[in-house]
Amino acid sequence: MLLSRESLPTTIADIAALDELLCRPSQALIDDLKKVDGDIMVLGVAGKMGPTLAGLAKAAAPERRVTGVARFSDTGVKDWLHARGVETINCDLLNEAAVSALPKAPNIIFMAGRKFGAEGDLALTWAMNAHVPAIVAQAFRQSRIVAFSTGCVYPFVPVDGKGSDESMAPNPPGEYAQSCVGRERMFEYFSKTCATPGRLFRLNYAIDMRYGVLYDIASKVWQGQPIDVSLGHVNFIWQGDASSQALRCLAHCETPTSPINVSGHEICAVRDLAAQFGARLGREPVIVGQEQPTAWLTDTSQAVELFGLPLVDTARLIAWTADWVARAMPNLGKPTKYEVRDGRY
Repeated sequence: MLLSRESLPTTIADIAALDELLCRPSQALIDDLKKVDGDIMVLGVAGKMGPTLAGLAKAAAPERRVTGVARFSDTGVKDWLHARGVETINCDLLNEAAVSALPKAPNIIFMAGRKFGAEGDLALTWAMNAHVPAIVAQAFRQSRIVAFSTGCVYPFVPVDGKGSDESMAPNPPGEYAQSCVGRERMFEYFSKTCATPGRLFRLNYAIDMRYGVLYDIASKVWQGQPIDVSLGHVNFIWQGDASSQALRCLAHCETPTSPINVSGHEICAVRDLAAQFGARLGREPVIVGQEQPTAWLTDTSQAVELFGLPLVDTARLIAWTADWVARAMPNLGKPTKYEVRDGRY
């Protein structure tokens, strides 16, 4: 079954159903992948989004070789990928010789990076977020490269506007976000010097039932924990929609590479989201702090023009998340730290 608004379930029963949904392609994704030739390689595949993005790519283009590359410290990820027809290669992306020896796939999705714990070892954060991209950009200079980035490269903007668009110059707080600017600059530099087509995929808050800003808010409502609304506005997108748009970007690469904002098209107030979860979960949210006039928000008009609106809307994401939390379903134990304003993760 292809993914469409009409085919979306009212509830997600378990992790198996979640994985199936995240790996279900839309006709639009299938059509866009037909516009580009060659196999697909996902670098840094073992993170939160990587496995299902690779599984989605294989489901959308079953005739192609899809390869996931990572260190695979969790061998279960390899088994998961193999079960879905995705090949795997063990590789430390900090090892320049090992990266150079990888097969030269025409289509690269770059997902490697470091965020959580970034402040604990800033040198490693910069190495992963800026040095590794330079290695990869040189090794795959003849490929298309869609490189995952973040909306955190922008400065804070007024919450009563449309958010940052791609013409706004990066100027973020904190070394994590600065290192993400470094990642973009490395891909930009080598794209210019090597004529490598690409896109810089500035993603804000992908939502999976097991983690994400909605899970963070819903679980705090459920547990009666305080919800800080200092960073009081967010935008977010269903992880399956984000993965689909990343793969579709392969058909919309530019030379030199250029940024594209990816998130939900709505700017949502954290206070309002908490109230909606409170109504669904039968709990009164505990709100602390006061909304500030600025936040990290992105204008996704360019992505909407290319891809249309995300298939999963905000109301459905709220309903799915409330149901998941109320049933005490598993989570990844990785809070997004969406409320952080100083860039220290």
